[in-house]
Amino acid sequence: MTRTITFNELRKIKDSLPSGSTQVIADRMGLSVETVRNYFGGHNYRDGKSCGIHVEPGPDGGIVKLDDTTILDMALEIIEAGK
Repeated sequence: MTRTITFNELRKIKDSLPSGSTQVIADRMGLSVETVRNYFGGHNYRDGKSCGIHVEPGPDGGIVKLDDTTILDMALEIIEAGK
């Protein structure tokens, strides 16, 4: 499922994750932690891969189109569980 949000919203979600959450997501999905970080706007393509995000310049850091929301959905579940 695709989803479009602002880059700033995506970063806010990443910043709301408890410590170690990117590693938990990576382990659950069989990905490197750098690939998960790249999903949230990181740029380490030597140790991680691209995860199907497309950023277009604009207000609020631009618009991000996510080809697959699995990582985002996991992140939101972790945040919700921590409340």
